[in-house]
Amino acid sequence: MEEYTSVDERRRYKRLPSSLSVQYRDLKKSVELPTGTVARNVSEGGVCFNSKEFISLACRLVVEINLPALPRPIKAISKVAWIRKLSAGDEYELGNQFLEMTKEDKSHISNFINGLMSAPL
Repeated sequence: MEEYTSVDERRRYKRLPSSLSVQYRDLKKSVELPTGTVARNVSEGGVCFNSKEFISLACRLVVEINLPALPRPIKAISKVAWIRKLSAGDEYELGNQFLEMTKEDKSHISNFINGLMSAPL
């Protein structure tokens, strides 16, 4: 059995700090208007953002992320992988794992992440 000493060692993708605009809604509620927020970090495998509402673990969300220089947001079906209440205020931090995304959108997020990783400090 494999043993992990830190969360970072378990991560498949490196998460990078971000302030991208994100819209999300519950996949089961097709008539619900999306909620807007800002990403805290992003990776090729998921996105972390704050929410003013509690969302259950494993809940499926439709997530749209606005990447710079793209005319439309990338879209993914995600699963809430973890959630924690923030100590200040009534907000929650949600970690979302991408489950479904078009090949084109996967390529866009990958190019965006690789661009951030190769940018000079």
